Amino acid sequence: MLTLYQTKEVTGLPTLPGNCPFCGGAIDVTAFACRDCDAAVEGRFAPNKLAALSSAQAEFVLAFVRSRGNIKELERELGVSYPTVRARLDDVIRALGFKVAEDAAAAEEARARRAGVLAAVEKGEMTAAEAADALKKL
Repeated sequence: MLTLYQTKEVTGLPTLPGNCPFCGGAIDVTAFACRDCDAAVEGRFAPNKLAALSSAQAEFVLAFVRSRGNIKELERELGVSYPTVRARLDDVIRALGFKVAEDAAAAEEARARRAGVLAAVEKGEMTAAEAADALKKL
């Protein structure tokens, strides 16, 4: 039996991979069993969309739910910046098959550019006047 995925959930059982560990293709579940009554069902079932997430994406979704979608709380819990939280959220949105608004990507890029200008001022690579001009152009 193949045991590539040893991540244990609350149940203590290995988790189902989102894609085939050999070719990356879609996975169909062919059997499942009840832990209480031991009933088993065989057939061909497509996993739900959340099962297609990588383990990192699934952990992010759990953290997002724990924080009730509060981005500031997520930043603290994950120890990352706002742009990183947004990028991870966009990654999950895409993995679930939804489109990320291009406006969001453009806004993220503008935020990153502003942060770069401010970092340059902080490092002494740019004067305040130069920074003001650069920010106006953004």
